[in-house]
Amino acid sequence: MTVVTVAVTGITAALLAAALKGMKGEYGVYLAAAAGFFIFLYGTGKLSSILEALKEIQSYIKLDSVYLTALIKMVGITYVAEFAAGICRDSGFGAVGTQIQVFGKLSVLAVSMPILLALLETLQVFLS
Repeated sequence: MTVVTVAVTGITAALLAAALKGMKGEYGVYLAAAAGFFIFLYGTGKLSSILEALKEIQSYIKLDSVYLTALIKMVGITYVAEFAAGICRDSGFGAVGTQIQVFGKLSVLAVSMPILLALLETLQVFLS
């Protein structure tokens, strides 16, 4: 599938969900969540090509794998948190969605701390 197929799937699901909200509101939410989950799974299927490209970049730059692993974790945390927050907001639970986003941001910060500390150590060596 291409981006166009995913976009058409999303638009179709949104229109059907809007039509269902008039009859049975919960079915519209279920349909939107199912479409979002389908698109999420399709997006994670693209990760193998991204990981291969990142490994090739790592071989050219001689980058420590810790940094690459942290980068992948941060992207994954962001993607999952945004997906879950969007589902919660669409379901009418905006406060829960906001809390998921805050937790996602804190998780990204926690994953990035070792990289920040390594950067500060490197700067300290150069400034000493």
